[in-house]
Amino acid sequence: MKNDKKELFETMPVGKALLTMAIPTIISQLITMIYNLADTFFIGMSNDPYKVAAASVVGVLFFMLNSLANLFGVGGGSLLSRLLGEKREEEARRVGAFSIYGSLVVAGIYSLICLLFTEPLARLLGASDNTVGYASSYLFWVVVVGGIPSTMGLTMSHLLRSAGYSKESGIGLAIGGISNIILDPLFMFVLLPSGNEVTGAALATTLSNTITLTYFLFTYYKLRGKTVLSISPKCVHLEKKLIIGILSIGLPSALTALLANITSIVKNNLTAGYGDIELAAYGIVMKADMLPLNIGMGLCQGMMPLVAYNYAAKNYPRMKRFTKVAQIAGMATACVFIVLFEVFASQIIWIFIRDEATISYGTKFLRIACLATPFMISNFQKIYCLQAMGMGKESLILGVCRQGLFAIPILLLLNHFVGLYGVVTAQLLSDGITFVFSTIIYRRVYHNLQKEMPA
Repeated sequence: MKNDKKELFETMPVGKALLTMAIPTIISQLITMIYNLADTFFIGMSNDPYKVAAASVVGVLFFMLNSLANLFGVGGGSLLSRLLGEKREEEARRVGAFSIYGSLVVAGIYSLICLLFTEPLARLLGASDNTVGYASSYLFWVVVVGGIPSTMGLTMSHLLRSAGYSKESGIGLAIGGISNIILDPLFMFVLLPSGNEVTGAALATTLSNTITLTYFLFTYYKLRGKTVLSISPKCVHLEKKLIIGILSIGLPSALTALLANITSIVKNNLTAGYGDIELAAYGIVMKADMLPLNIGMGLCQGMMPLVAYNYAAKNYPRMKRFTKVAQIAGMATACVFIVLFEVFASQIIWIFIRDEATISYGTKFLRIACLATPFMISNFQKIYCLQAMGMGKESLILGVCRQGLFAIPILLLLNHFVGLYGVVTAQLLSDGITFVFSTIIYRRVYHNLQKEMPA
């Protein structure tokens, strides 16, 4: 590994190292979020809630690709950073190559399934007779056609960051995001005839993700010989224990993301029961709420390789300082956005659509949903720290509790007893309960590590 990356992991001041890793990641997360919002924004310019609702419904299947990328990107990335901390660079090289080709295979299988069951899947997710045509078109282009480049690009981004190349990782995602923002209006309002805005947005997204993958392939080629990262098939062979090491973290991470998508499916179906306008409003709120969450996720992703490396190197005091600084930054971010969303909720919804009924619902929804932000960011940080330390079982427990054990039952109960606003409030309650549970597990892990730390 290059000396400048060794300095980043081992000797650079904690705040500077975290900023070096987190800032490019946060910027790329924000640009990625903007291009996700761009679809909703430009589709919303049609002032057709059915089109907005359609994109929101099948967007869940598009984000399912994140689960597949987490399987090998987070699992392989965590192990890669720990192997570097233990100076086992050849094994780290094999882990990286295996992760890339693994993501290629699983993305291809997922895309084929979506091709065979496009309309049934759209119906399952809550598409109505008014929205199923738009939803099926969006699903075909962003998942069936674009699934492989999207998944591979995200996986390669995780692996670059895990090896200390956060800037290169961020640039790749940013290029894709900027491309999508430019291509969206081009496809939606220039190249395709009126009425095809949803298809145009999907085409723009797929092409943008392909551009991102192309950049990462070029970056890997440029860094060959300078880093442990490789796309050579010759490096794919792995020992059984390394495959288990990838999957022990990757599977919990993928399952957590999968459960998050299942929770979104349940939310969409419950909200759709109240009408397409309500579904469109909640879809916009979930997009807007991505802003603080993406900053928090960028902070977590920037922190994770630093924690993993120092954990493997048994430099526990330095590892603990990284987690503490990240926690402070995350809570500050959450508080700022709660204030902004409470004060400017209606203006934020207005950016996406001019329909008065949708704005009215969206304003109320956003003011409730934003209150969950501190708990969400804190829970994500704890899960990422556990993944960085290779503690798959503990991270799995927290992920399952947050999205499966707590979120879905709470959604169903509040929908039954409270109604529409119960669905909106469910995230706040489930993340609040998870926060208490995650804090107990997290402190127990650190208590055990404390015994090995110098006084």
